[in-house]
Amino acid sequence: MKITVVEDGVRTDLELERSVVTIGRALDNDIRLASSQVSRHHCRIETDSDGVWALDLGSSNGTMLRGQRITRSPLESGDLLKIGRATITVDFATPRGGETQRLDGAAAAALAEVGLQTLTGEAQRERENLRVFARLTRELVRESDVTRLLRAIVDGALLLVRAERGFLLLDEALPMAVDAADSEGAQPLPLKVRIARSHDREDIPIPTSRLSGGIVRSVQDSRTPLLSVDAERDPRFSGMASVEDLRLRSVMCVPLATSLERGGRVEGVLYVDNRLQESAFGPEDLELLRLVADQASLAIRNARQLSELRERAERLSASGRKIELLNEQLGRKVRDRDSELAVVRQELGRERGRYDYTAIVGASSGLRRVFQQLDRIIESDLPVLVQGESGTGKELIARAIHFNGARKDKAFVSENCAALPDTLLESELFGHARGAFTGAHRAKKGLLEQADGGTLFLDEIGDMSSEMQKKLLRVLQEGEVRAIGSEERVKVDVRIIAASHRNLEQLVREGRFREDLYYRVHVLKVELPPLRERREDIPLLAEALLTRAARETNRPAAILPREVLAALAAYDWPGNVRELENEMRRLAVLAGDEVRLEHLSPAVLERRPAAAGATSASATGDVGSIRDAVADLERRSIEAALASCSGNKSRAAKQLGISRFALQRKLDKYGLASPDDSEDSDEP
Repeated sequence: MKITVVEDGVRTDLELERSVVTIGRALDNDIRLASSQVSRHHCRIETDSDGVWALDLGSSNGTMLRGQRITRSPLESGDLLKIGRATITVDFATPRGGETQRLDGAAAAALAEVGLQTLTGEAQRERENLRVFARLTRELVRESDVTRLLRAIVDGALLLVRAERGFLLLDEALPMAVDAADSEGAQPLPLKVRIARSHDREDIPIPTSRLSGGIVRSVQDSRTPLLSVDAERDPRFSGMASVEDLRLRSVMCVPLATSLERGGRVEGVLYVDNRLQESAFGPEDLELLRLVADQASLAIRNARQLSELRERAERLSASGRKIELLNEQLGRKVRDRDSELAVVRQELGRERGRYDYTAIVGASSGLRRVFQQLDRIIESDLPVLVQGESGTGKELIARAIHFNGARKDKAFVSENCAALPDTLLESELFGHARGAFTGAHRAKKGLLEQADGGTLFLDEIGDMSSEMQKKLLRVLQEGEVRAIGSEERVKVDVRIIAASHRNLEQLVREGRFREDLYYRVHVLKVELPPLRERREDIPLLAEALLTRAARETNRPAAILPREVLAALAAYDWPGNVRELENEMRRLAVLAGDEVRLEHLSPAVLERRPAAAGATSASATGDVGSIRDAVADLERRSIEAALASCSGNKSRAAKQLGISRFALQRKLDKYGLASPDDSEDSDEP
């Protein structure tokens, strides 16, 4: 009996001498169909004394004969069965010897539709294998993803040799799962299972327990392909528990190697099997599997090299980005260091006196006069009154007096008299005994006692109440302090440095500050000029404060270009250095690599120096002429350049891009030349 099967355009001719031929999707059928519309055991063709019959086995989609669904029906030569996507033609009078068959009727019409010539079963399978192998080769050439490549190799091998399951194992430095079924000491598999697939293109779960590790080791050690038509009865596998437990029948396993003929190491193995059918594979199938393995070795090696090249390129790209980032950070650090060095050079280039005033940034003539005063004050031990507007740095002056004087090894204690009510201020200054008032659970030393031998800085002393002034005066006169709630008097030796933004002399005249206390604290006096009276210090202060703010926020310091410095120098800064410090903190967060004018506060952009001769449009609300606007910009640029160059006209002219003679003419034009201008020290 000859049976012709046409499924998905592929024709297969079979000659079977059996009384029963089973048809279905399962592997144990005589005719195996791949369509999902076919049941695992769909139908059968059987022969008895009454003839040949087609019998449906209760399939879900049914079996069609002559266009009718059947359960059991007689077959005649040339009848056409329709099962899923396949058509099956039965011929009872086919001659032996592989001769071709002449068909007629419905069978001939079905074969004409697919346009295929009638071939022998062997020739048809060879042709189909060539098509599968060609398609697999194209996939191996195109695919660069290693996982998809390995899956295509296994699927192609299963299709070529018509195996039930396939496994691809590779040599990798990864922990292996143990094949506990083997009796050879239950050693771990020498190779790692990378892909495990079934004939229906599904992944096999827990693949290590589904194949024989002993067979894999045998192929890896011997470096030769292996074929077994009935593994359970094969003497080579006697004692392998995994072969018995898995009930293996047909098995093939071939090595993947760089070059076995020249001693290359085995990189992996390709393993396929059929657990239900013996003699499912033959020598020609083993040769096909070897060809697939050879192609797979080359494809895997190429894919790995491509993957390594991509990883190397990514590492190089990441290294390049890291180098760019490091260069950028280095450039910012260099700019920060240049700014700091510029400040240091300015500090070293001026007359700062005999003591260390590096904490006070500035190079103006007004600040130099302050340093000259400090040189004389530090040598004495008399009380000092520091007067100046809020934010001018009065506490910095107090610290400079203390830490440069004879008391520098003792305590420096400070208190803001305006920040506390009388009761708390008295407790802070004089201390209190335990139980002196509600909440006084333990005794506390006052600031006067804590500062014994050192310096007590009383900020905003002008805001102290009359009662507190009287108590403080008594301590300063007697040199003794008595804690609240205590009868014990303690001798103290404290240098008093007082500070106020108010005019204490005026407060004395108005009766709001005790005259006797005024003379106690006003023995030596330091007047701090506001920032608007020492504009040449603004660039230095801005650079130093911006660098400090950037360091506090862990950011690189931005560059302050000329036009920004000009805007900063043109502003009056009613909050003085404290306001400038807040502005720099704001810029450290908002600005990027370079500060632009739009980053500045609106108040800084709109204000003009109070000493300017012309009134700006922003201040008056009137729009001036272009000539006035240009003159105003030119004057402010000159002021900023002189400020950044510490009054050096030659360097300022070079910075502005004009000659020193032209700069002098413009100074005279705008009335910017001061009577005490001196010659530049760096002029030729």
